[in-house]
Amino acid sequence: MPKTSGSGLIVITLNKILGAAGVVLLLCGALLGLRSVSAAGADCGSAFQPAGGITPMACDNALNSAATLATIVISAGVLCLIAAVAIKVIRDRTRAKVTA
Repeated sequence: MPKTSGSGLIVITLNKILGAAGVVLLLCGALLGLRSVSAAGADCGSAFQPAGGITPMACDNALNSAATLATIVISAGVLCLIAAVAIKVIRDRTRAKVTA
C-alpha cells in the first residue's frame, strides 16, 4: 500500500466530508419534501404529494415554499456528491500520471 502524503490525506478527508454531506443533504431534502404542510388550518399535504381533491388557494404558497426548499437542499446534496466524485477522479488521474 503506497504512503499518502499530507496533502493526500487532506484531499481524502475533503472527499469523505463532501460525500457524507451530500448524502445527508439528499436525505434531508427528501424528508423536507415529504413533510406535511398546512395553511389557514387546512392540511395541504406535502411538496411531493399534495392533498387529494381540491386544495384551498392558501395551500399554493405553502406548497410552493416547501417544494422550493426541498429542491434547494436536494440540489446542494447533488452538487456535493458531484464535487466528491470530481475530486476523486482528478486525484486518481494525477496519481496515475505521477506513477507513470
